[in-house]
Amino acid sequence: MIRRDFIKGLGVLGAVAIAPVVTQAQRLVGANRDLNTTQLKGRVLANGKGLAGVAITDGINVVQTNARGEYTLLSNKTASYVYMSLPAGYAFPHEQSITQFYRAIDHRQKTFTADFTLQALPGSDDKHAFVLWADPQIQSKDDAQKLLTQSAPDLKALVSGYPAGTLFHGIGCGDLVWDKFELFADYKQAIAQSGIPFFQVIGNHDMDLEARTDEGSSKTFEKNFGPSYYSYNRGKIHYVVLDDVFFVGVDKKYIGYLDERQLAWLEQDLQNIKAGTTVVVSLHIPTNTGKRRRYKEDADDMGGVVLNRERLYTLLKPYNVHILSGHAHVNEKWTENNITEHNHGAVCGAWWTGPICSDGTPSGYGVYEVDGNDLKWYYKATGRPKEHQLRAYVPGRHRVFHDEVCINVWNWDKAWKIECFADGKSLGSPEQRTELDPWSVELHEGATKPVPRSWVDPSLTDHLFFIKPPAGTKNFEVVCSDRFNNRYTDTLTL
Repeated sequence: MIRRDFIKGLGVLGAVAIAPVVTQAQRLVGANRDLNTTQLKGRVLANGKGLAGVAITDGINVVQTNARGEYTLLSNKTASYVYMSLPAGYAFPHEQSITQFYRAIDHRQKTFTADFTLQALPGSDDKHAFVLWADPQIQSKDDAQKLLTQSAPDLKALVSGYPAGTLFHGIGCGDLVWDKFELFADYKQAIAQSGIPFFQVIGNHDMDLEARTDEGSSKTFEKNFGPSYYSYNRGKIHYVVLDDVFFVGVDKKYIGYLDERQLAWLEQDLQNIKAGTTVVVSLHIPTNTGKRRRYKEDADDMGGVVLNRERLYTLLKPYNVHILSGHAHVNEKWTENNITEHNHGAVCGAWWTGPICSDGTPSGYGVYEVDGNDLKWYYKATGRPKEHQLRAYVPGRHRVFHDEVCINVWNWDKAWKIECFADGKSLGSPEQRTELDPWSVELHEGATKPVPRSWVDPSLTDHLFFIKPPAGTKNFEVVCSDRFNNRYTDTLTL
């Protein structure tokens, strides 16, 4: 996301309602359906046998394969792909890390046949792991070189550091490039270094800006990566990817919005998922953040959050939900009712200007470890060990904190515990305040602003903590424990 003035005063956008029923294709094409529909058919095979119960969709309707692994689906010509919700227990087929779960529909054929072949895993996939790369956002060959020589090797080393046989996949959470589609090739080369299958999310900088409407804005993305919304399964987890960047037909103007076509599709998709299941939803624009509260704004930033998020939350109410997002180039988490949202710091940091994001979070990515229905997570700073989870600043690092130690705990949530020590004596917990990270102020404010990306600013964040050490303190230590009882420390000599 680039900080720009988003659309002001835009009214509620209308959307054509698409009922989630199997007769919908007939309704859409009207009386002339013989000329405007394509029958989709095929089989899903595993080890030479048909696989039952696999969800197949054209992005409008969802059907399941029968006992012989067969499906049929009447599709209208607005659908571009037929694709499956990859089932649990099977390897994710991929080519150079681009997951293959779809076929482009040839509408010149009255009946289009698409078969899918899967390979059963040798054991249970209830335990697995995945990473989330938000906002690689490469705009130049120099950016791409950093992605290829810094971020990609870091991910490869992370994956290699897990026990042999660990099931890993990746999610590219949007803004894979920065409007330069020729750099998709560099992004693909970077993720291929990992050797793991990747699923992609469309971001606002991955859209065709010359498109007439939102419906045409994902064409290039889809040619490279397939459908812009879909689902898949691994172990006990149901994964959903959504396209929440709604392009309004004006260069670089968009809002966070989920159209009726997607919501109707999701409603059908979730009908196959039991209540109580853990559902992981990946999308680019966060559904919600604390930005409005931090900056004391009267209304939502229309390009910064999903405006009709409550409609999504209603569909997700029966499930245990984790929403994974990017776009803001900061780290933030919130939990309410059955939903936890993880807004991730960027792979590119503050747009490749230095080693940190605008809130002081290191350039990096999210890592998730799954065991059954449960998720554990941590944030992996590029080029640093996984234990690098906080940074303490000596008093005076920033003009506002002249007599306090400032501590940035970028993956903080309300379950973390923080304790400070002066020369070995406990000072208790520091005070949490909404402020600017001192290092981000040094890098992104005033005369030190990066060139040519001088629009980068430090951003207010809630994951800063402050404490005044006693006079004469020589050694200061901060000890943090996350919600999973992992312990992290940082020390200062004062």
